[in-house]
Amino acid sequence: MALKERGLTIPEIILIAGTRVAFGVGVGLLIADRLNKDQRKGAGWALLGVGVVTTVPIVRGLLGKQVLGER
Repeated sequence: MALKERGLTIPEIILIAGTRVAFGVGVGLLIADRLNKDQRKGAGWALLGVGVVTTVPIVRGLLGKQVLGER
């Protein structure tokens, strides 16, 4: 499988990074001991869910972009 290069705009890069942050913070909260158990679980699952759910349309959009060098 050959790698295909696609161009990204700055807003797309920021959006991708933001979803990765939400996913990472969600996982971090799920395994951390800073909050009480119920708060940690609620916040962790919410952020994890946001990270996962927002990744799907981003990946779909990126895969639909034209490969650089193709017409």
